Amino acid sequence: MKSNITDMTLGSPAKHIVRFALPTLIGNIFQQVYNLADSVIVGRFIGSQAFAAVGATSSITFLFFALCNGIGTGGGIVASQYYGAHDDDRVKNCIVNTGLIMLITPFIFGLTGFLLAPTLLKVLQTPALILNDAVLYTRYMCIGLLFVSLYNYLSSMLKALGDSKTPLYFLIISTVINIVLDILFVCVFSYGIRGAALATVISQFLSVLLCAVHACRTNPYFRFHRKDFVITLQMTYRIVRLGIPMSIQFALIAVSTMALQRVVNSFGTTAVAAFTSTSRIEQLIHQPYMTLAASLSTFSGQNFGARKYDRVYTGYKTALLIMTALTVVLMLIMQLFSNAITSLFVSDSDVILLGAKGLKITSLFYFALGMIYVVRGVLTGMGDAFFSLFNGIVEVIGRFTIPLLLTSYLSFGEAGIWWSTGIVWLISGLTAWIRYVFYRSSYSPGALPKAAKTQIGG
Repeated sequence: MKSNITDMTLGSPAKHIVRFALPTLIGNIFQQVYNLADSVIVGRFIGSQAFAAVGATSSITFLFFALCNGIGTGGGIVASQYYGAHDDDRVKNCIVNTGLIMLITPFIFGLTGFLLAPTLLKVLQTPALILNDAVLYTRYMCIGLLFVSLYNYLSSMLKALGDSKTPLYFLIISTVINIVLDILFVCVFSYGIRGAALATVISQFLSVLLCAVHACRTNPYFRFHRKDFVITLQMTYRIVRLGIPMSIQFALIAVSTMALQRVVNSFGTTAVAAFTSTSRIEQLIHQPYMTLAASLSTFSGQNFGARKYDRVYTGYKTALLIMTALTVVLMLIMQLFSNAITSLFVSDSDVILLGAKGLKITSLFYFALGMIYVVRGVLTGMGDAFFSLFNGIVEVIGRFTIPLLLTSYLSFGEAGIWWSTGIVWLISGLTAWIRYVFYRSSYSPGALPKAAKTQIGG
């Protein structure tokens, strides 16, 4: 449907950013609601050990997803810039070239993760009580890597064209299917952790299948002709040039999360369960910031492609104001209701108290987290490949050093897990802002900087 495609180079920047962000936010919240429901079902109906096992796999599965997702995100940015430049042929060719890459990379990384799952979990010092369940769950997630990667590729391409509604529809469908299958496999058939994993894989497969069919039938940019199926080095280079730094950035963040998970595992099952609960909640907290960044990225990409740089900076300032308001609300919620929120997952009082303490600590750093996403959104849309890599390096250094410093040398104990998370956000947010200031200074009003001439239309 042509009406789902939005040209963000015209009209109010604030309206475009908010209207685009809302469907994405609703979709991401639905996805996180599933994650929360999945955690509640696993924690309440299988047990705290199974809950901890699922949590212990998150950093590994995120690593392999991150390696694939960067390419799809990079391709989406390239498509948004071509769309802003009104080059329809290159938009289609970008979709085709990115799709081919996204068929190959998830297969390679999924197979690697499937084979190395036991080794990686042992390296992370996963407690022996939950190791077998963790290996099983990781392997199922590696099987589903192809489906979730293809869905996110389709979502990136549709959002690049200003369509954030279509991905929402199929994300909601996938979430509902996932929850129903979770209840069926875990609560009715008593399949245990295998049932939770199987429900996720099935719903991922259905979501990508339905989304692909719908896009091809209704979106004119997904109606391909023979001339569109041309694999060119030039297009592949543009996609990879943006995608690989993003993949490396996401992978570095995943590796840094694995380093933190190793520290968490050293404190035992209670700490693992508490960290798992706070991680699930923080995934929900990330959603408004992520959707704001995604909206800003599409807005910046289209206007950068159209060479309307003043609109890019207006979008940045608008997103910064929205982020600040969100931060105040989220911080208050975590400070006032952290115990009640944590108790949704488990009934163990020790886990609840520790998890609530962790939420109160990390909520103090939400503004820094929001700054990371806002800057990432605007710079990604402008094609700044360097920032993605640089930001990932900063985070991985922080994740490897600060948790050990706080928990082992400064006697923060278990609380050091969450203090280190917040401090890493603070450092990353500060470096993101500095990068934005330097990148912004290379632009003069109405002029195209030399650094940008190679990023558009080439």
